[in-house]
Amino acid sequence: MSIRFLSLSGLVLIPLLGFSVCAIALIIERLFFWWRIQRQQMRVIQEFLARYPDNPQGAIPLLEKHENLPLARIFLAALELNHPTPEEFRLALESAAQAEMPLLKRFNTVFETIIAVAPLLGLLGTILGLIESFAALKIGDVGGTNSAGVSAGISDALVTTAVGLIVAIATLLFANLFRGLYRRQLALIQRYGGQLELFYRNSSFLRDRFSAD
Repeated sequence: MSIRFLSLSGLVLIPLLGFSVCAIALIIERLFFWWRIQRQQMRVIQEFLARYPDNPQGAIPLLEKHENLPLARIFLAALELNHPTPEEFRLALESAAQAEMPLLKRFNTVFETIIAVAPLLGLLGTILGLIESFAALKIGDVGGTNSAGVSAGISDALVTTAVGLIVAIATLLFANLFRGLYRRQLALIQRYGGQLELFYRNSSFLRDRFSAD
């Protein structure tokens, strides 16, 4: 790389490098987060729902053992209420689900920022490199000794655009993956939350019926 490239357009590589390191760290964190949920949650919730109709109190420790899972925390928020009405039970489920949303969407804003800014930084580095390269080209020296240096400077300046695009594209692919997992998690919360609410309403109805008799 030429010294001119390092002095201007090359400086843009510093924030791009910071973006890439930040994106890699957050992607690894999100991959581990979703991997843990995908690996455990379905089994735990299905086992809990299988136990709950016959032994509601005996099924709760299974959720407490897996409080690191979003659905387990949502269920516990409603089940730990003291004899709630079915309406209060539903509201507790909905409130707990809303509280989980920021955790499930964590770092989405950072990913969107990197995706939007990285290509612009790359383009800025290229423009700065082109400006400095052409500034070094004297009128009438086209085809002379300076023109070879200008060509090399242009080639170096284009590197920042390529780096910016690479960072943005890689981040976009993972961000879309996490959005898909988030939408799938929302569907599971609605599905299994609805099942638990129905179980609770049925058990509440049976209790009221027997107490009336």
